[in-house]
Amino acid sequence: MVNLTIDGKAISVPEGTTILEAANRLGIHIPTLCYLKEINEIAACRVCVVEVEGNEKLNAACNTAVEEGMVVHTSTPRVLNARRTNVQLILSQHNVSCTTCVRAGNCSLQSVAHELNLLDEPFEKKPFPFRWDKNAPLIRDASKCIQCLRCVNVCDKVQSLKVWSFNGTGRLSQVEVRDGTPFREINCSLCGQCITHCPVGALSARDDTQIALDAIADPDKITVVQVAPAVRAAWGDAVGLDARLATEKRMVSAIRSLGVDYVFDTDFSADLTIMEEGSELLERLKTRTDDKPMFTSCCPGWVRFLKLEYPDMVPQLSSAKSPQQMFGAVAKSYYAQLLGVEPEKIFCVSIMPCSAKKYECAVPQVSDAAARDVDVVLTTRELGRLLRGVDVASLPEEEFDQPLGTASGAGVIFGATGGVMEAALRSAYFLVTGKNPDADAFSDLRSLKGWREYTFRLGDADLKVAVASGLGNARKLCEALRAGEVQYDFVEIMACPGGCAGGGGQPICDGQELAGERGERLYTLDKANLLRFSHENPSIQALYRDYLDHPLSEKAHHLLHTDQAAWDL
Repeated sequence: MVNLTIDGKAISVPEGTTILEAANRLGIHIPTLCYLKEINEIAACRVCVVEVEGNEKLNAACNTAVEEGMVVHTSTPRVLNARRTNVQLILSQHNVSCTTCVRAGNCSLQSVAHELNLLDEPFEKKPFPFRWDKNAPLIRDASKCIQCLRCVNVCDKVQSLKVWSFNGTGRLSQVEVRDGTPFREINCSLCGQCITHCPVGALSARDDTQIALDAIADPDKITVVQVAPAVRAAWGDAVGLDARLATEKRMVSAIRSLGVDYVFDTDFSADLTIMEEGSELLERLKTRTDDKPMFTSCCPGWVRFLKLEYPDMVPQLSSAKSPQQMFGAVAKSYYAQLLGVEPEKIFCVSIMPCSAKKYECAVPQVSDAAARDVDVVLTTRELGRLLRGVDVASLPEEEFDQPLGTASGAGVIFGATGGVMEAALRSAYFLVTGKNPDADAFSDLRSLKGWREYTFRLGDADLKVAVASGLGNARKLCEALRAGEVQYDFVEIMACPGGCAGGGGQPICDGQELAGERGERLYTLDKANLLRFSHENPSIQALYRDYLDHPLSEKAHHLLHTDQAAWDL
């Protein structure tokens, strides 16, 4: 243990602890901008500087290890003046149009500037110009970039894609797409992890709220909204609502208050996905002639990654569409028929925890019931912006509309890493044995560990499965499969660490990784649901009985399946 003193308070910490970590243990606040534990500890912003007795220069608290007998001061006049100057220099290259910024009120630079009581900008302003295709699902505004390198290191160390790089020297240095490659040509999965880890508004998902509002106001459109499972675990963060009040039923009420016609649950089509994907898995196991596993296909960030990085493995993807796209297809075929309207009259809005879903809904090869099965995708953050000015806390709790609003707990846990696999195994067990397993029989899959594997007994055979989240872990798994080091029957992969609960479209709580906490909320909802199995969902049973016939039927293949190899990138 190392003994030191910070602002007059003595503390003992393990060797290798940084000054920042030691101060946090004492409850002493040191501001940061660029710091991300174990990802970005490069002291680029110099906002966390402190004074160490005996040292001539100020030290960055985020990457300076403690030493025996060290005496640290975190708020001397010298320290505060240095922090103010450093932030003023950052502001000199920053577009400060805060009122129209997507991160207004939730910006770490704004917070630090207020904390330091900065009331003027003494240095000449020279922000980089904004040059970006505003129609891209992911938007980068160079005029707001503070060169903290979080995006560079998250994309490299966590997602393994290296989309961003830091180029130039001195005042001309800036973050750019790697090698100057046009963004549309780079190997970006559109996962959005760079967005959720950016401390300012330099990175964002394309805002499509006006498209949704225009459709809601159009008397000739029937606006149908679907809400993904992970959204209900995070929407309260987007509107500043206490978790105890941010129930899924109050979420339904809040969305309905916007004037939409119907609010449905993507968990319904998650159950539908299980019926198709689970049936497909059992068919593949019966007929396969090699030891290659089937991959889940519900995450478009993962599908893009596989197409870009391992195109030879694309045939291993399940042909099942994602729950989002299955919902759109069902809404504009089966539900349109129930309403007695043409598919084109229905306008389908998805509320998703994901930025890559904006890409997916626009892929021509994924729509079959209409020109666009899903018309527009809004992130959880965009939902929060739409609800500004709504007193959500006072709204009553309301139910989803029917029949596309009934869902099982298995559908809910799609939003957590391992949830798709667990849901699939619950129903696969039934399809093989004719009886349900214990609903929590596969709960060992619930873990935030990046790559894990399990073997379960399924009828007379063992089924070896793997679950990975985060594209860095996906890469390791794919490389191990290629090298013959591992062999699986079924693999679930989510592009974002922790799954959709930690998705690139979720509310940004800077410095906090909330995928685990949000995932636990989904498992709590699953536990409380009277329906725990996708195959027992009465609305799914009615859909097959009245329209699709059975899983993998000709009509089901037409509406609910796709060929990812043909997808446009």
